Amino acid sequence: MTDTTNSGPMLAADGRPLKQSLARALRRQKIRALMLIAPLLLFIMLTFIVPIGKMLLRSVQDHIVGNTLPGTVEALEDWDGQSAESLDDAVFQNLFIDLFKAAEAKEHTKLGTRLNYEQTGISSLFRTTGRNLDDIGEPFQDWLEDTDARFKEGAFWFELMSGTGGEAVLEERRDLWAALVGEGMAGDIGFSLSGDVAELLPWTAKAYSDWAIYTAIADEDVVAEEDPWEAVYGALAIDMRNPETLAAIANYSGPGADALQAAVANIDAMPTTTFREAFAAEDEDWLSVDNWRTISVYSPNYTMGYFLNSIDMELGFDGVQARPENQQIYMKLFVRTLKMSVIITLSCILLGYPVAWILANLPARSANILMILVLLPFWTSLLVRTSAWKVLLQQQGVINDLLVWLGFVDDANRLILMNNSTGTIIAMTHILLPFMILPLYSVMKTIPPSYLRAAKSLGATNWTAFWRVYFPQSVPGIGAGSILVFILAIGYYITPEIVGGTDGVFISNRIAYHISSSLNWGLAAALGTILLAVVLILYWLYDKIVGIDNVKLGG
Repeated sequence: MTDTTNSGPMLAADGRPLKQSLARALRRQKIRALMLIAPLLLFIMLTFIVPIGKMLLRSVQDHIVGNTLPGTVEALEDWDGQSAESLDDAVFQNLFIDLFKAAEAKEHTKLGTRLNYEQTGISSLFRTTGRNLDDIGEPFQDWLEDTDARFKEGAFWFELMSGTGGEAVLEERRDLWAALVGEGMAGDIGFSLSGDVAELLPWTAKAYSDWAIYTAIADEDVVAEEDPWEAVYGALAIDMRNPETLAAIANYSGPGADALQAAVANIDAMPTTTFREAFAAEDEDWLSVDNWRTISVYSPNYTMGYFLNSIDMELGFDGVQARPENQQIYMKLFVRTLKMSVIITLSCILLGYPVAWILANLPARSANILMILVLLPFWTSLLVRTSAWKVLLQQQGVINDLLVWLGFVDDANRLILMNNSTGTIIAMTHILLPFMILPLYSVMKTIPPSYLRAAKSLGATNWTAFWRVYFPQSVPGIGAGSILVFILAIGYYITPEIVGGTDGVFISNRIAYHISSSLNWGLAAALGTILLAVVLILYWLYDKIVGIDNVKLGG
């Protein structure tokens, strides 16, 4: 007998294969669910993921040296790093052009501040030299203007440098400006560089382009009407120290050819001082090998220097090395932060557990009154609470006065409870105690009292009934409160700053200092990243040992 049953796929009501229809329905459900949680995901992305990502990036980013001294960094690539005497004058020539540009834009002080984190005193070196760079260029300016008076006129320089074919050089210098000042520097310059001049006088073309871009975009002046920087005169002198350039000028017939050829004819009158000597005359620290090693080491766009500083190491010219012993503070602060956070957490458990038990076992009316007292600190400013502890803990404060009055402490030997770790632990335990009590209370409230009565009816003592029956059921609350208190404690900085002194501050205080005072955001980001990593590792260990599934706030 022949089987006439249809062996094809099962169809849905709309005629589609059933499997395809189910997949389509599931896909729609997933899209609908995703749309529902999309606002929350977007909020988390903007307020949590993006800031942390920027922090991680800032901890390894270090563009400032390369963006401020691009030519100098390139010239330093072949330096052996053994002595300042081995530095070629080309390094100082590039330094003159780069630093002059940075000084005009007021960016050289930022570079000095960045390098001063690694080499003390280098900030003042950049600051003072930046003010006196005109003195290095003026002798060359005087020589050129004495040779031909037209070198005094901005219009002559504009005619000399203008033309076509040098667009690539001009855009390259515009990009360097944008990297230096952090903005596009877009706009019409009112000037087009001559390709012939850019080939004949490369240093002059770069310096004049730098000046023209800044004059037109930042100062909003007309390039053809303004006199160029002293850096342009110095750059022309650098070009004319090249014998090949002198020979090429003799055959040049473009605009300003006669003035250039007159300068060549008067080349013997050009100042013979090298740029190396000129910088050394401004400040002898420019011949310090340590300063140049610092510039060289921190010239890449990305560095591990911030992270190394965070663990009391440093990035030297010869590699990673330990910082001097008197500068090693961060590892000590990390250990102190973890240790004191654990002590504060344990203190909150010891003080909060009995309070939570009382709240959970009192009648509702009495429990509500006590709960108001627990929540009362939340209605008071953190700064006020911390300042109150400062009044209480000082040697002439309320606590010491009470102890002296009761006869427990001699007036001449009052306790030192502030500006140390003791003050930090006391104040932070008080401030964070509610965060331990509330999770404990919410869990204890769900434990039926009949369990203890049943244990006692079976012959258990009060202690045995508590330890074997009640306490294990309250452990999830201890876990939730401990995680909450520990994570809050490890990131606190206001309370340790006020009552901790030098021995009671946390690593978070140094992070706040570098963000608001020293402005070393890279180091602050590295310290914050390490602190985040430590918390995540501890959270992972807690999950492995205790199990995060056992942590709950009640129910």
